[in-house]
Amino acid sequence: MASRALYSPRHPVLKKRDDFEDVLEERRRSSDLRYALRCYTPTLYKGLVPCKASMLKTIVLQSDHLQYVIKQVSSESGDSTECVAEEASLILDEMAQRLQLSIVRFFAFTLSKAFKRLFRSVCVNEEGIQRLQQAVQEHPVVLLPSHRSYMDFLMMSYLLYMYDLPLPVIAAGMDFMSMKFVGEMLRMSGAFFIRRSFGSDKLYWAVFSEYVKTMLRNGYAPIEFFLEGTRSRTCKSLTPKTGLLNIVMEPFFKGELFDVNLVPVSISYERILEESLYARELLGVPKPKESTSGLLKARRVLSEDYGSMHVYFGHPVSVRSLAEGKINRSQYNLLPRYIPQKPSVDTHEFLNDAAFRLVRIQEENMVLKPWVLIATLLLQNPDGLDLSSLTEQTDWLRHLALAFGAFLDWPDHEACSEVVSCSLALHRHLLSVSAGHVQLSVTDAPQVETTPEEAVFHRAVIVLSCASYRNQILHVFLRPALLAVAIQSANSNRKDDVYNCFNFLRNMFSNEFILCPGDSVQDFEEACYLLMKRGVLQVLEHEIVMSASGHSTLAFLCSVLDPFLQGYQVVCHYLCEETNENLTEKEFIPAVRSFALKLILAGRLKCYEALSSDLQKNVLAALLRLKAVRKVKVGDQVTLKVNKIAVNSLEDTLGGKIPTQKPILARL
Repeated sequence: MASRALYSPRHPVLKKRDDFEDVLEERRRSSDLRYALRCYTPTLYKGLVPCKASMLKTIVLQSDHLQYVIKQVSSESGDSTECVAEEASLILDEMAQRLQLSIVRFFAFTLSKAFKRLFRSVCVNEEGIQRLQQAVQEHPVVLLPSHRSYMDFLMMSYLLYMYDLPLPVIAAGMDFMSMKFVGEMLRMSGAFFIRRSFGSDKLYWAVFSEYVKTMLRNGYAPIEFFLEGTRSRTCKSLTPKTGLLNIVMEPFFKGELFDVNLVPVSISYERILEESLYARELLGVPKPKESTSGLLKARRVLSEDYGSMHVYFGHPVSVRSLAEGKINRSQYNLLPRYIPQKPSVDTHEFLNDAAFRLVRIQEENMVLKPWVLIATLLLQNPDGLDLSSLTEQTDWLRHLALAFGAFLDWPDHEACSEVVSCSLALHRHLLSVSAGHVQLSVTDAPQVETTPEEAVFHRAVIVLSCASYRNQILHVFLRPALLAVAIQSANSNRKDDVYNCFNFLRNMFSNEFILCPGDSVQDFEEACYLLMKRGVLQVLEHEIVMSASGHSTLAFLCSVLDPFLQGYQVVCHYLCEETNENLTEKEFIPAVRSFALKLILAGRLKCYEALSSDLQKNVLAALLRLKAVRKVKVGDQVTLKVNKIAVNSLEDTLGGKIPTQKPILARL
């Protein structure tokens, strides 16, 4: 049942995708109470009877693995094994889910009411549901949804209940525990709570990993977690985390399970509920603390229109097929199964590669609405466009996106002008439309006097909110855009020179975008293929030649990456010219943001996206990886030591001033 091939980028346009059904259509016609109280009889893995929470706790606490770690911790700390075992029991009580069908039914009723008010439609690929129904009977299942909103995990459980599938147990952050009543209700609907970081807490890690593996080995319920670890504030896919992925794969590695099915799920929103909150967080406004009172205050969102939502259940991916020829499972036979082992270098590389490719599947199956095209064009034209020109360019961009394999939800038999008008109406809070001219709103603040800094902040909120929609389509244009910038920067038609530039940019941006490790040549060939197919260029044996008709496409693709190129140059410029010798890691983002703000106020920088903390973190990660910056621990603080020659060279290269084959950059 599970698919063997994880990801094949060749001929992306030819990929067949499932049709969708609007699940709210039936809900609008029938009783929500009757729906919530209906007979719920999910098909379980090998017909197992669900395990009670008390029994699950006993199995975990008595497991050989946890008993081994308890003795180890007792020996290291000097505490008695009884004392350590009691601590393990308390950790498990704090963590564990306590699923109760009555609470699930309550959520089914209330969420039906909420979803019908929030969304025009919630569309699901029912073929994906059928594949999942088969998969849960064959092997333990791990659900891997994308994560753009708090709505994601609520919708996942809602849909599985709707389709008579086993309800998942969901890895949730401790933040929700602080919500009175709501936290416990989430626990009783399948959430288990884990700390954001474990540090070197050996006992906590052992309890957590054994709890997850026990549920998986026994097939009590599908496990659900987010590969990205947290919500993406930018709506770009985040670099995946591999800790939980290793835990769910380990029972297969150790021969405790014949196979595990990984199911990537792509959840996309026409309008994101947290849109403005995300933009403010990226500009340094602290994230609001999760609380029940905050949830009640957020009820006003129910009066807003958030358009449509799409949930695409991907093909199950077999861990057995995935690991074939890549993981030598005999290495796990050298020690008893209950003794914890750190992943080998090969295993770590395998986990990293698998995680990236699973996120790529999520990206490929993201449904894109017309607004993402319009947002892309408006960001590239900050002074705005006439409505007729915007409509014409949107239609041109639609055909380009489809040619590159975009999963675009464009209304059938509807004029492009009508589609554009509907999208503008849904996102009117971000726009200013006057006398047939459309541009991003100058401010979202009340009409009162503001300081120049406040005006920049309000403008940046609008720009970053709009960028969150453009970011949803970046994976479609990314590889051709890297090639377009490489052609522009190389100042040469030689294929090797263009590839060197492409590889440099790909390496530089590998913290910014999902670029699978080791796929540089494959990505280059894919970009060449897509641009050749559009007639933008010709690829000869040793040369890449642009066609006369390809300039507009290349110019657009270069503009797609321009905010990132500018943002990276701003950070590099700050580190070369403005930073002091004792810049701490904690001071880095506020200092860079302050520097970018000064440039904007002085009229030297037009790119508001340079103010984003996400971009700034990604630049620092890239510079650390390239060894242009290194961390030095001084007392309790971590100081950043900058190799200014290396950083300056990178800044020049990003600006297209130095060919990437120069020796200094080859060394980087």
